[in-house]
Amino acid sequence: MVKIALGSLGDSFSVGSIKSYVSEFIATLVFVFAGVGSAIAYNKLTSDAALDPPGLVAVAVAHAFALFVGVSIAANISGGHLNPAVTLGLAIGGSITILTGLFYWIAQCLGSIVACLLLKFVTGGLSIPTHGVGDGVSAFAGLVTEIIITFGLVYTVYATAADPKKGSIGIIAPIAIGFIVGANILAAGPFSGGSMNPARSFGPAVASGDFSEIWIYWIGPLIGGALAGLVYGEVFIGSHAPVPTSDDYA
Repeated sequence: MVKIALGSLGDSFSVGSIKSYVSEFIATLVFVFAGVGSAIAYNKLTSDAALDPPGLVAVAVAHAFALFVGVSIAANISGGHLNPAVTLGLAIGGSITILTGLFYWIAQCLGSIVACLLLKFVTGGLSIPTHGVGDGVSAFAGLVTEIIITFGLVYTVYATAADPKKGSIGIIAPIAIGFIVGANILAAGPFSGGSMNPARSFGPAVASGDFSEIWIYWIGPLIGGALAGLVYGEVFIGSHAPVPTSDDYA
């Protein structure tokens, strides 16, 4: 049975936990800077704000590469979440406490905001692209799409990196996580924007001041992540040991 652990302030402010927050901040900053930067760069090179097929591929590949790197550099410190939906899914499955997970969210969102503000500065004030549903796509359809693709992402995280019944499969985990994000952007980019990550959407919204559809990119990914945690936790993990009261939440 899946068990959710609330946690304590002592554990959440331990040296190991603080190192995890810093790791999540840096890794999310690296990921968002490359991901959002790829969209800005493509728009500048083509003088076209529309996401055409080559642009979609370029952005998907950039996100896949950047997430692979981000997860790899943070995996041994914080677990390499880089995403509030991943953190929630792992909390549902008992891999991280709720309280520590909330501080992960803060670190991830701050990393995304700083990355977007840095992009705005280094590009001379170019506009920061935000996530939004495609033309002819309803908000509800976009929401459902984000639920589905985030489910796929968090399920992949569980299957490759967070299943306590198996040993580490090393470099395959961040590769698989990067690949599923890239594939989902190719599939869903023209429809929902292919976010799968509330922090990834929140940073550009803050930097641009456009929060018009941000709710889609919080509610959808969080539902998808929670469902993946429930399904994998109940069906494939089953029983598990409670979250240990240690400094390591990876």
